[in-house]
Amino acid sequence: MPLHLAQPAYPTGWMLIFLAWLLASISTLAALFLGEVMGYTPCVLCWYQRIAMFPLVLILAAGLFPFDPRVVRYALPLALIGWALALLHWGVSSGFIPEAITPCSKGVPCSVEQIVWFGFLTLPILSVLAFSGIITLLLITHFKATQ
Repeated sequence: MPLHLAQPAYPTGWMLIFLAWLLASISTLAALFLGEVMGYTPCVLCWYQRIAMFPLVLILAAGLFPFDPRVVRYALPLALIGWALALLHWGVSSGFIPEAITPCSKGVPCSVEQIVWFGFLTLPILSVLAFSGIITLLLITHFKATQ
């Protein structure tokens, strides 16, 4: 078989799920670093987002070895829930949604932006971006695998 017609070592779907796993792993490690090392106390909405993100690391890894594109059906609902919570958190922290209607009645207020990088990157925005990236990779995997 000519070299240019050889099959790739890993299927494209595997690489997409791996990238989703990598993004979930980096997000999980960053959340643990900020909470456990830097001492930032997460608000209630941050905890809910963590509940959606942390299992993705294990679920996506389980879909890699051996590769199973059906992992999307288990990971996508968690990613969508986390994305919705991250959007809610972003709305609260930016003032579009009143904090009174969120579960942030005790502890750290959800409207407080503990970290602002480059003048505009906050933790809720980073969470929206992370979940959006994971959702995009999962949807591409799903539609590519069904063709």
